[in-house]
Amino acid sequence: MEFKKLNAPTLKELFVTELENMILSGKLEIGSKLPSERELATSMQVSRAVVNSGIAEMEAKGFLVVKPRVGTFVEDYRRNGSLSTLMSIMNYNGGMLRKNEIRSILEVRIVLDRLAVELVCKDSSDEEIATLATYVDALRACEDSAQAAELAFTFHHELGFISGNTLLPLFFVSFRNPVISLWIRFCNHYGIEALYDNTATLYEHIKKRDSKNAIAFIESSLGDTINGSREIYR
Repeated sequence: MEFKKLNAPTLKELFVTELENMILSGKLEIGSKLPSERELATSMQVSRAVVNSGIAEMEAKGFLVVKPRVGTFVEDYRRNGSLSTLMSIMNYNGGMLRKNEIRSILEVRIVLDRLAVELVCKDSSDEEIATLATYVDALRACEDSAQAAELAFTFHHELGFISGNTLLPLFFVSFRNPVISLWIRFCNHYGIEALYDNTATLYEHIKKRDSKNAIAFIESSLGDTINGSREIYR
């Protein structure tokens, strides 16, 4: 049996994570000015080189903005962030999301799932669509919430892949951790069978290339999860 090599985070990674957490938690408010690099280095007991490179990385992510001869400020990452910013938000607090973040993720999922279904029903081959049945069948026999969530994610990721849109699978992957945690929460509230029923129903619409009813089902089922009979905020 082989064991994976363990890698400790660098000081720069720890510095970036600490500041990101302070920003995302609201301890460092948008628009606030950071202490100087020298003060940060002294306070956090790291070198100025670590602080300098960490600030540069966070500026590239959209969390900070450096104004020459003025100082470093917390940027409005919601307005000026990037995919890297999104990944940091997804990983914040171990993937434990707040209510508004859950709602936002589910709303984005509606958009992504709609596009994937439209493209698959229009352009994908019968053989490509048939590959989705593997995950539906495995989900029906699944008895573990975490495993069921993984299967549901794989189903949707494969849906994005066979759509032919090269970016859709990447978007699905970027939401992987929080989406899986939400599906686990869904299973814990309503049972694995409910997740299977949703996935199987969507698959049946796709298999018939019935994009209209597939999209209507996506909107109604996720709508119930956002603010309906099967919400998962509690």
